[in-house]
Amino acid sequence: MGRSRYKFHENYYPYFVTSSIVGGLPLFMNPALTDIILKAMSYMQEKNKVILNAYVIMPNHIHMIAEHSRLPVMLRRFKSYTARSIIDYLESHDKQWYIAQLKSRKIRNHRDSTHQVWQEGVHPKQLFTREMAMQKAEYIHYNPVTAGFVDSPTQWRCSSARNYAGKEGLIPVHLF
Repeated sequence: MGRSRYKFHENYYPYFVTSSIVGGLPLFMNPALTDIILKAMSYMQEKNKVILNAYVIMPNHIHMIAEHSRLPVMLRRFKSYTARSIIDYLESHDKQWYIAQLKSRKIRNHRDSTHQVWQEGVHPKQLFTREMAMQKAEYIHYNPVTAGFVDSPTQWRCSSARNYAGKEGLIPVHLF
């Protein structure tokens, strides 16, 4: 039996995906680590031709709506690259407490690394209709409001809410 009830099915629909930091560590309170994520999202779009429709970077997790014929592969690469970059940053900036946390929270079957940044899986939810996609985009954009960080989605810097409001966002997205 698989580890998750969430699976990728048809590759011609967008998917709502979530990736969380192990132990809920608020790594993305650090703007340099958030920048790693933003650059990796841009790379996925530019080099891998992933269609990114919406995103939000919260202190300890990210949500995205994305589409690609090989989305599971692209997301594995994204998580692998960002994990390595985050570890490199933490080590080069002597963030020993975070390094120790990422090491102690590593699950046993991660034998190819000393640390674990991301929880396993991305919990993909296939979005069959434009209405479903817009509902998930709204959920994504209201995530920081619901958490009490801001009063309006467009106030959260690390989100595509500004793109959807007709303003310039940190990275481009493909609007629905």
